[in-house]
Amino acid sequence: MSNLAERLEQARSARAGAAPPQAGPTRRAKAPRRREDPFADVKDRVHQALVASLGPRLYDPHLSEQELASQVRHTLQQVIDSENTPLSQSDRTKIAQDVSDDILGHGPLEPYLRDPDVTEIMVNGADDIYIERDGRIFPTGTRFADESHLRRTIDKIVSRVGRRVDESSPMVDARLPDGSRVNAVLPPVALDGSMLTIRKFAKDPFTDSDLIAMGTMSTPVRDFLEACVRGRRNILISGGTGSGKTTTLNVVSSFLPEEERIVTIEDAAELQLHQRHVLRTESRPPNIEGSGAIAIRELVRNALRMRPDRIIVGEVRDGAALDMLQAMNTGHDGSLTTIHANSPRDSLSRLETMVLMAGVDLPVRAIREQVAGAIDLIVQQARLKDGSRRIVAISEVIGMEGDVVTLQDVFTFDYSAGRDEHGRYLGQLLPTGVRPGFVQDLADLGVELPVHLFARIAQ
Repeated sequence: MSNLAERLEQARSARAGAAPPQAGPTRRAKAPRRREDPFADVKDRVHQALVASLGPRLYDPHLSEQELASQVRHTLQQVIDSENTPLSQSDRTKIAQDVSDDILGHGPLEPYLRDPDVTEIMVNGADDIYIERDGRIFPTGTRFADESHLRRTIDKIVSRVGRRVDESSPMVDARLPDGSRVNAVLPPVALDGSMLTIRKFAKDPFTDSDLIAMGTMSTPVRDFLEACVRGRRNILISGGTGSGKTTTLNVVSSFLPEEERIVTIEDAAELQLHQRHVLRTESRPPNIEGSGAIAIRELVRNALRMRPDRIIVGEVRDGAALDMLQAMNTGHDGSLTTIHANSPRDSLSRLETMVLMAGVDLPVRAIREQVAGAIDLIVQQARLKDGSRRIVAISEVIGMEGDVVTLQDVFTFDYSAGRDEHGRYLGQLLPTGVRPGFVQDLADLGVELPVHLFARIAQ
């Protein structure tokens, strides 16, 4: 105990005798940030004393996370008991939690990572943190101590998955151990300080029942999509950033038969498939020498040699679109993927553009024929103004009419229903009255679709 007290006193003395910070350029043209945490100095002293006490044990690879956490909390309590500043029990508990989060977790972000209602965390600099809850963005009252504190947190995140980020490589995509997607941008690319975005990964993946309860889809739409998956239709899920494409892809993938061999291809592994025969692959960025990168396109080509029954590509965004279309056209029916686009028609245009990015000199008509032959169904997802994520259209790709790929809507969202007093949309996805052309093909495979599923509802 005396050694801990001595270290605490040394940390306090060192802090008191530290040179004042040098003036430098301000990050933003706004009033200087005031430190609102009344226990900031106490936390700094406790943190320093804890690090001095535990030393190399904090980085011992032979210690499990549970053992390290136990040692940290035990030593932390001793350090706080040695603190001379008058503290109430609740203050001591708060300080212990904050320092523990910083040592074992991700500092001020840890409470939001634990909160199941928070879906996204956006750090716009050390003192500017926002969160997304229920589809809406809110500022928080928390902040990092300074830029170096934020940088340490970013380094901790990316180093766990073998990635790096520094001035020579200032952008990185990574993921937390629970699968949450992380993007970090550092100066000089980030002009106002380091930026960090975390899209959280649900510990319990959403099911079709959850999406129905949230209004993302209706029961008839669920039944229709399940029939299309069992009937080996190729499905493209389209939507903007944060519209819920991956969540819908995860739910639609749950309809895949248990006995089929499924290969998943992703930039950052997010899909949670519970079938027994699933092979998961993930792309890899270049190493520090700039080599060793493995792109989505290479994984798609390799998947064709793995004898898949189904191929699921988390997202197509480059020349991999050509390989994906060829796979769909050459015996791998029932494949699934997502794409960034504002409407079903836009998704076809984007596919066409990405095929051209493959560097293969194909006439436009040939590309469109590939698209029309490969894609059976486009599911359009959107995040509406009320923050909800909804499927707003399901369109069938009919074929070619001249040089144009033709579509017909099977379900569309009813915007005319208006909104309630809270601004939430009252509409739902309704059938247009058009039966898809592949209904007979599904019947030939033993998948029956009831006629009433497509009956137009009188307005």
